[in-house]
Amino acid sequence: MNPKPQDTEKGKRNAALEAVKHVKDGFIVGLGSGSTAALAIEEIGKRIARDKIRVLGVPTSYQAFLLAVRHGIPVTTLEEHPVLDVTIDGADQVDRELNMIKGMGGAMVREKIVAYSSKQNVIVADESKKVKVLGQNRQAVPIEVVPLAVPLVRSKLKAMKGKPVLREGKGKVGPVITDNGNVILDAELGLIYKPAELASDLKAIPGVVETGIFVGTANVVYFGKSSTVEKLVKG
Repeated sequence: MNPKPQDTEKGKRNAALEAVKHVKDGFIVGLGSGSTAALAIEEIGKRIARDKIRVLGVPTSYQAFLLAVRHGIPVTTLEEHPVLDVTIDGADQVDRELNMIKGMGGAMVREKIVAYSSKQNVIVADESKKVKVLGQNRQAVPIEVVPLAVPLVRSKLKAMKGKPVLREGKGKVGPVITDNGNVILDAELGLIYKPAELASDLKAIPGVVETGIFVGTANVVYFGKSSTVEKLVKG
């Protein structure tokens, strides 16, 4: 049974509240994208105002940048701070080994760069995002692609028994354009029992910039429920 919308929102908030406890005074923090990460950004802003902690944020998308500004979080860049203390981000699916599918918000390239630049990666999600195997419930894998390569990548994905769909914009005609000037193919690829192997195969296709398969990046995952939070730790 799927949770009620109000319970899902409570779960997201509860997960965000736990995650921001990892943020300490003087930290450089990666700011993830998506609805649950947005709640974490809001809570970090509250801590800056209430507890007077000093925090600098590295946004993973223009959305995250705008939220940081709105909530009073000073922003910086990887050029200035190439090593981050912690990143708080969301996920679309998380399996038992803490492998993830991310990128339904279109920011997986920058999210992965920031994740690999961080000492610790904390993931926040509602309980519906927890799965036994990635790809359950026909979850697609977002793949960022150079526009010129779309026909080639689409053909290769179909040869892998995938079902690629060019992500279309809402409120505009044409495809979604990422912050990097590329497009996204959302590909149903079935149940993903070997995510690292699949990610490698996808990255080998010319024109693929990055995939939404994240392997080995998450250190802690908080699955928020309406009244509790489940914590999973790497290893």
